[in-house]
Amino acid sequence: MGVAVSPAMAQTVTPKAAAEPASPASTAYPTSAAGDGNTVAGYNQSRWAEDWRKYCDPSKRDDFIDALKCVKLTEDGKSYVTFSGELRTRVNITTNPNLREVQQQRQDIARIVGGADVHLGDHFRVFGELGRAELQGINLGTPGGNLRNQLAVQQLFAEVKGKALGLDVGVRAGRQEFFDGPQLLTVGRDNNTLYFVLDGVRAYARGKDARVDVFDLNYVTYGFQGISDDKTNPDVRFTGATFGFRLSPKLFGGSKLFLDPFVWRLRNRRAVWGPTTALEERYFLGLHAYGDAGPVNIDWTVNNQRGTFNNRPIEAWQAFIAQTYRLGTKPDAPRVGVHFDYGSGGGAYQRTGQLNTTNGLFGNNIYYSYGLFLTPTNLLYAAPNVTFSPVKGVRLATEYGFAWRPDEFDAVYRASGAAWAGTQNVRGKKVAEVARLQATWTITPRLSFVGRYEHFKADTVLQRANLKSSDFWAGWLSFRF
Repeated sequence: MGVAVSPAMAQTVTPKAAAEPASPASTAYPTSAAGDGNTVAGYNQSRWAEDWRKYCDPSKRDDFIDALKCVKLTEDGKSYVTFSGELRTRVNITTNPNLREVQQQRQDIARIVGGADVHLGDHFRVFGELGRAELQGINLGTPGGNLRNQLAVQQLFAEVKGKALGLDVGVRAGRQEFFDGPQLLTVGRDNNTLYFVLDGVRAYARGKDARVDVFDLNYVTYGFQGISDDKTNPDVRFTGATFGFRLSPKLFGGSKLFLDPFVWRLRNRRAVWGPTTALEERYFLGLHAYGDAGPVNIDWTVNNQRGTFNNRPIEAWQAFIAQTYRLGTKPDAPRVGVHFDYGSGGGAYQRTGQLNTTNGLFGNNIYYSYGLFLTPTNLLYAAPNVTFSPVKGVRLATEYGFAWRPDEFDAVYRASGAAWAGTQNVRGKKVAEVARLQATWTITPRLSFVGRYEHFKADTVLQRANLKSSDFWAGWLSFRF
């Protein structure tokens, strides 16, 4: 689903086709659809995609923070540094963590991030970002390095860009975020304290109405200490190409619609399905359509996954079909919508024959459950949703979802991609019902508060596997500059 469909499911971002320009690297193809994330009021989750050059003019600055957005290195302003940072303090409370009847979990979380974007002329830059993740609380289990980390190089890459044959072209090499795909497959996972990042090379070419993005990346495994233990994971390699086409704005009497075919490969030397850990080569052939046509916003994706796992053939399908309708003419008018999502399953607990389970890559891990209880593998999901602004600066989003599993001989899978233990051994289709509410208060362009609540009602399959229902609360205050 596209982020426009329900902010209750989004990672606090906005519709792709309605976002402000996101990347100074692209001047012809609409930057909101160029695969560099979304920009709202100048801010983007990928801080390197922001363009603050207006603050090179001191007369346009309001305070000392504005001055940090353009520190000139040369008198003509062609070489400059943009500084960025975020401080986020957050509390999560989860009853029945891991859907077991145990003491509730409380996570007290802090994110501290600082970055610098160094532009040396019009054609070269280096972006670096350090992050610290702090975690305390009750019944924490075994947190990962993206939740507790003394210091990490979250991003560090160099970019060369320019014009060739009338196209905007460029290459980025190093550690970086990657957004160029449907949000249920590729996002930075803002829900985590440290973002999901990859190491490698990404190159692009963009014209007025078409673009191509090719990449060769490896996953990154975070450590827990200083910057020396956050390593490239040689076992997981992600390569491919994403294409983009701007459709005619005359369609449907006026529209902003985009069509992005993609061809990707994921190679994982230690993929896990059921009891087996083995080499997997998985190919993704998909089509992503999104944008606005009048009051309607769509975000539709279909992809076929093929390849081999432990010398077994893979044949899997995913479909994410989401749409909303704006009730009014203003951009912040209420929206009503519904999304339907499908990820095939089957074969994970067999040692021979075809594997039909889908892979969700590094997609939005809170799209179906703030508590991270579901993912689009062996999943059929439907959810109506409503978003509205009761007062200026406040946005409420609510959703009620229904989850089933297509193959009752396969497991139910959680957001990490791991199976819920025992669900493969019980029969039944109905998995859960999920009620969710999110409130976003934009206090100032730099300061915001987000509150979330979810009731996850375990149904037939989970109950038969002795898994329980859960309530989730979260609230955080974020300051960005």
